[in-house]
Amino acid sequence: MNIPPPAPVTELALRCLDDIDDIVDEWLAQVELIDPYGSPDPPVSRDELRGTALTGLDMLLRHIATGSVAPGMAGLSERVGERRAGQGVPLESLLAAARLDARVLWQAMNARATPEALPGLITGAHLVWEAVEQHVTGLMTGYQRAVLEMGRQREDQRRAWFTRLMDNQGRNPDVVRDAGRVLGFDPAQPLLAVVAHPTDGAALRAAAAGMAAGGVHCYRHESPTGDVLIVQPPARTADPPRPVLAALAGVRCGVSPVVAGLSQAPRAVRLASAAAGASRAGAGPRRLEDAWLDVFVAGSRELAAELAQQVLGPLSALGGAEGERLLETVRTHLAGSGSVADTATALYCHRNTVQHRFARFRELTGRDVRVPEDAAVVALALRAADALS
Repeated sequence: MNIPPPAPVTELALRCLDDIDDIVDEWLAQVELIDPYGSPDPPVSRDELRGTALTGLDMLLRHIATGSVAPGMAGLSERVGERRAGQGVPLESLLAAARLDARVLWQAMNARATPEALPGLITGAHLVWEAVEQHVTGLMTGYQRAVLEMGRQREDQRRAWFTRLMDNQGRNPDVVRDAGRVLGFDPAQPLLAVVAHPTDGAALRAAAAGMAAGGVHCYRHESPTGDVLIVQPPARTADPPRPVLAALAGVRCGVSPVVAGLSQAPRAVRLASAAAGASRAGAGPRRLEDAWLDVFVAGSRELAAELAQQVLGPLSALGGAEGERLLETVRTHLAGSGSVADTATALYCHRNTVQHRFARFRELTGRDVRVPEDAAVVALALRAADALS
């Protein structure tokens, strides 16, 4: 049950209602000192400000006069908050204007109070502040709801344009231009793509936030097969991938080469996705140029298994020690300079021993690692065996 306000408060509030136009004029004069309401091109017209002030101050005075919230007050406050958010009025400016209500109404009531009414007005002063605070709460509720909804709409628009760019493969210049505008990219500036392993979406999100905080423009697109991040390093960056790779430390993902512009983003995403498929847990970002063998192996597990069996299967007939020695020698040779002497040095054995092992490997597998084409096949088979194990 509401306690009736002191009689002087009710009487003064009703007198203010009779003079509401003058009070609104005073409120307008003060609110236009608050940016951006008084700017040369304000987001809210003076007529609209006057209209909402007239309705709002009228309801506040009725609330003060009766002690009860005027019907529709909460709805009005939230609607005004939503509209101001849509008009781009900063929240602090909106709240400054709203709290001006209390000052203007208190001054108006105080100016109309007789000496006899002043004690009762002071006793009921809290009613003015409480009414305005309820109004402010409604404004904030509406404003924040609108901001969230606008954020969702902007994000939906960004997702839609990114999907359209991918589907179009960057072939339509109009789509590239409009996608760049919505996503905030310069269509002509170089960029690169990052695709996270499906387990590392949260880690990629944190890395993207860190890059954005450092002034690197990027867009993250959620995907069940691995989140995508498009990064456009600042112009004239000497080595664009370096800061991106540093920011991605610890994230299991694939990184594309730098491509010429936004029209090449779909290709960059495909390349990064291929590198992500060849990434390893705990190894951090994997650049495509460092992962060619793994990328080809990851393309088909069935083909990888067949290649490993055909090339390396014959070694399984050997005893464990000999097979391991042959594989160690071949791996060391393929990972080194290709020189038999360097391989012998790395293995602490004579070069003739290395030659003998190569001959034995060729006898068993039909592949001579001293021949470039055979070396490439063996290297791929070894990578396939590693991946399958």
